Amino acid sequence: MNGQRALVTGGAGYIGSLLVPALLDAGYAVDVVDNLMYDQSPFLALCAREDFAFHRGDARDAGLLAPLLARADVVIPLACLTGAVACDRDPWAARGVILDAVDLVLQHRRPGQRLLYPNTNSGYGIGELGKECTEESPLRPVSLYGRLKVEAEQRLLAAGEAVVFRLATVFGAAPRMRLDLLVNDFVYRAVRDRYVVIYEAEAKRNYIHVRDVCRAFLHALGNWDAMRGEIYNVGLSDANLSKWELCQLIQEEVPDFYFTVAAVGEDPDKRDYIVSNAKIEGTGFRPQHSLRAGVRELVKAYRMLKPTRAAFTNQA
Repeated sequence: MNGQRALVTGGAGYIGSLLVPALLDAGYAVDVVDNLMYDQSPFLALCAREDFAFHRGDARDAGLLAPLLARADVVIPLACLTGAVACDRDPWAARGVILDAVDLVLQHRRPGQRLLYPNTNSGYGIGELGKECTEESPLRPVSLYGRLKVEAEQRLLAAGEAVVFRLATVFGAAPRMRLDLLVNDFVYRAVRDRYVVIYEAEAKRNYIHVRDVCRAFLHALGNWDAMRGEIYNVGLSDANLSKWELCQLIQEEVPDFYFTVAAVGEDPDKRDYIVSNAKIEGTGFRPQHSLRAGVRELVKAYRMLKPTRAAFTNQA
């Protein structure tokens, strides 16, 4: 152990199910807070470890969070109602989980605590044609989800001692699986249904493997003095792809996959942009998992996965 303790809220979700073991392997003791609302159990193999503790509860519960924050050196608030559709379905819950939980952390954190926050690059909304979005680009979120995450980012940066990651669309297999993410969803349809109908096929976005997201957190902790107080896009620089291009790549791995564009209808998540990841690459960070490798991984995973309600829902 390195003598440091991390608190991860929403830690039993998609990212947390891989990040928590990575933090433990890096020598951190870890407290996880999660309400397990989807009946997931990704940490059974960790229960024998003395440096791991699980606390079942809500990330907005001050009575639960305050003593855990008092002993944490690193705070990673992953708890979130993720995605445009989920937030539009329950705006009150979205605001509570995204903003109220962040305010609680800021109210009870100790001076000098390192705070790492996973934002989304969906705050860029609709970008300018042929122009990459950098961390200096104007934020024009097109969804309630995007607006709430931008506001949370602003509050954290104003409080200091924080690093914010604007994550590309995440993909890949994890112990707490999500099928609602674009790559995960399209590969699932390719494997199980053999077809997909897409809307707004030329809309572009960036992508990043969930394991590389975890590596970005550890990279920031290892380079804190150089990176603190800053925002970083985190994505694959060779994967600014449209939905059509994504489907073409999937078809190369699943040859009998058929896709077509709907003449009517629209995507509720209307973001469309390309992203520069040069800033975080300038700190020495490089993703290790390509989009193609992630597609191949997901094809393997879907041979084993029995779909559940939890897999189709939105939680970090």
